[in-house]
Amino acid sequence: MIKIGILGDIGSGKSFIARQFGYPVFDADKQVSKIYKENNNCFKKLKKKLPNFIKSFPIKKKELKKAVLNNKNNLKKIESIVHPEVKKYMKKFIKVNKNKKILIFDIPLLIENKIYNKNKMVLVFVDAKKKDINKKLRKRKNYDEKIIKKLRKFQLPLEIKKKKSNYLIKNDFKSLNLRKNVKILKNKILNANE
Repeated sequence: MIKIGILGDIGSGKSFIARQFGYPVFDADKQVSKIYKENNNCFKKLKKKLPNFIKSFPIKKKELKKAVLNNKNNLKKIESIVHPEVKKYMKKFIKVNKNKKILIFDIPLLIENKIYNKNKMVLVFVDAKKKDINKKLRKRKNYDEKIIKKLRKFQLPLEIKKKKSNYLIKNDFKSLNLRKNVKILKNKILNANE
């Protein structure tokens, strides 16, 4: 089984590219949303650590946003509770898909949270122009520049992520090119791991 981790800036198109491989995708953002909606235990822990912000279950993104903007250490507190849960889901995902040839991991802080093992995961960096990314981000319905700036501070510099990656894929936000390039990349990875 080949595990592929997708790296890149917020809004660079990682999730779209992950889906183009045509193999199961572990989408950490979706799992986190699920945890906020369904995991009562997680809610209790967050409420205990952030009583001024976390008020009711299911956890509201609005409350988390306020906590993060209020104090940068609050993001660390949230992550310390949420990430172990995400890891549990990830283990389950790997187990369920153990017979698949390729598994894709779309995890925003893959390297930062030491979720990956460099000998066991192929890293693909999504390279996109800053102006294209920002244009794309502004179209999101829950776009919040302050939050994005805060989140970017928690990420390793993109140059480091690029250096750590085994492959690079350019995203010009033209889906036809991208689909073709992902196909080429997938074949390269499959051939290199035979």
